[in-house]
Amino acid sequence: MTQHTRSLPAVHIVILNWNNAPDTLACLQSVAQLTYPNYTALVVDNGSTDSSTDRVHSAFPDTEILELKANLGYAEGNNAGIRRAIESGADYVFVLNNDTLIAPDALAELVEAAESRPQIGMVGPLMRCADPPDTLFAAGSFIAWAKGETWHRGMFEPAERYAALQQPEPVDFVSGCGVLVRRQLIERAGALDTSFYLNYEDVEWAVRARRFGHQAWLVPKAVLWHKISATLGRTSPANVYYMTRNELFFFWRNGPRHLRGLAAARIVLRTLRTIGAWTLGSQYQTSAFRVMRDANLLALRDFFQGRSGKMDPDVAAVCYPN
Repeated sequence: MTQHTRSLPAVHIVILNWNNAPDTLACLQSVAQLTYPNYTALVVDNGSTDSSTDRVHSAFPDTEILELKANLGYAEGNNAGIRRAIESGADYVFVLNNDTLIAPDALAELVEAAESRPQIGMVGPLMRCADPPDTLFAAGSFIAWAKGETWHRGMFEPAERYAALQQPEPVDFVSGCGVLVRRQLIERAGALDTSFYLNYEDVEWAVRARRFGHQAWLVPKAVLWHKISATLGRTSPANVYYMTRNELFFFWRNGPRHLRGLAAARIVLRTLRTIGAWTLGSQYQTSAFRVMRDANLLALRDFFQGRSGKMDPDVAAVCYPN
C-alpha cells in the first residue's frame, strides 16, 4: 500500500448474499474493477442453504466472507457487515446490493463528493436498470409526506432525459441498492433499523441521519446498474407484504405529526383499492394474485397490531406456500 493510498479514506464494501451466488459473483467482479484504491470487500452470507460461500471463496479467495447462521433479513444482515467494517477501521461503509454492477470510477466519485462537505453523511450513485441498461432506476429518491409516498426520480425512464444531471445535489434518501455512509453518521445515528427487516430501512436511515445533522446526496457521475430485486422478486408476496406494512410504519413513525394520520389513511386506501382490484378484477383471477392480495391484507393487520420485524409464521405460510 502506497502513502497515497493510505491517505485516502478507507472504504469497506458490504455485499449481502442469500442463496444467490451468480449475482454476488458478478457484483464482486465489477467491484474488482474499481479504480478507487483504498477499499476492502466483505461478503455477508445471510444463512444461505446453497453453495454460495464455497463459490464466492473459490472465485475470490482474498475476499472476506462473514457467515451468519440464519437469514436475519436485509437490515440485520447488512448491520452485521457494517459492524465488522467499523471494527476494522472503515472511514466509510458502502452498502452494495449483490444484484448490482458498479462502474469502475463510481466509488471514487462517491468518496470525492462525500469528502467535499462535512455535513454529507451518505451519498448514492445514479442507478440504472441492468436490463435495459439505458433505463433509469433512480436519479435521486424523494419523500412526499402528505401523500404517504416515496419515489425514485426518473424510474423506468430513458437515462438520456436526465443527462443534464451532472453535479452532486441533496436528495431525501438514497436507495439501499448502493449507499456510501460516513463512519461518523453510523456512530452517531446508528445503522439500519431492524424492525423493518426488509424494505424501507434505507428511507428511514436517511431521515434519522438528518436528525443528527447529516445530509443525503446524489452523485450523478457515479453509476451502478440494478437488477431490481433479483433475490426476492419485485412482485413476490413477501415483497408485497413488507412493502405495504413498512410503508405504513415508516410514515406513521417518521412523518410530521400533523401529517401522519393523513399519510397513513392514504396508504390504507391505496392498499384497499389494490386488494379490491385483485379480488374482483377478471384479469387478476389467478392464484398468484390471490396470494399477493392475502399478503396485503396481512400487512394491514400487522401494521394495526404493531407487528414489525420478520413476518410471523402465519404470514410466511401465505407468502411461501410451497
